[in-house]
Amino acid sequence: MRLVRPEDDAAVRDPVIITKNGRPRTVLLAHEDFVRLSKRDRRVEMTAELSADEIAPVEASEMEPGLDHLNDELPGARRLMAKNAAG
Repeated sequence: MRLVRPEDDAAVRDPVIITKNGRPRTVLLAHEDFVRLSKRDRRVEMTAELSADEIAPVEASEMEPGLDHLNDELPGARRLMAKNAAG
């Protein structure tokens, strides 16, 4: 095992991807980045807790040009949000 000084540690600067048989297997990253990503994963917002004023802009939204094919997915999401808002 080789000891690495913090200033030489590649994972502090950028995540290091460790591969096995040519495929990504493990990622080595700075502790601060791990903590930040862990907190983001735990942030959950329930659509049922949104008010009508918060839902309205989402319902009126459309995809950016070039992503129009994703608009087909919006009606189902809108119905689900309306159902959750109604209780």
